[in-house]
Amino acid sequence: MKCFVGLGNPGKQYEHTRHNIGFMAIDRFAEKWGVSSFQNKCKGHLAEVRVNGTKAYLLKPMTYMNLSGESIRAFMDFYKVDVSDLVILYDDMDTPFGNIRLRYQGSAGGHNGIKSVIAHTGTSTFNRIRMGINRPNPGYPIVDYVLSNFSKAETGALPAVLDKTCEAMEHCLSEPFEKTMAVFNGSGS
Repeated sequence: MKCFVGLGNPGKQYEHTRHNIGFMAIDRFAEKWGVSSFQNKCKGHLAEVRVNGTKAYLLKPMTYMNLSGESIRAFMDFYKVDVSDLVILYDDMDTPFGNIRLRYQGSAGGHNGIKSVIAHTGTSTFNRIRMGINRPNPGYPIVDYVLSNFSKAETGALPAVLDKTCEAMEHCLSEPFEKTMAVFNGSGS
């Protein structure tokens, strides 16, 4: 059983920001597979989904980005799942917009949500789908950048990026994550 965890911040003011692309991917996947509602559970919004007969969970931590690990830990403890059952989806400034990059280990790379996941799971080895948001121009504060909305051009391209992410999510439900990495790494929209 897999649990896809999209990282983001709750609240209307953050809904369309770069930092919330993980939430956007979870919502797109839910829509595609007929999930009509999430329940408040495990310090997040949680839904169960069936994809071609395979059960999976969708989780959006409601703890705010910097405390995402709290919700993930609550889910792991309640459902008695291992960190290997998780796939974390989040924004990545080191991946070009339009591309996704899959990894199964690594540092937080300055991403506070991933720092929290590492702190609460006790490992930096877990499946990740990093969704590119580009880096801001030199001198532009990173916090302001990740909490800003996508540009008009990016917003137009976002559906294709989310669809590509959903394809990767579906793929890793039926194939080992390493095989999904080989198929999707560097995929543009």
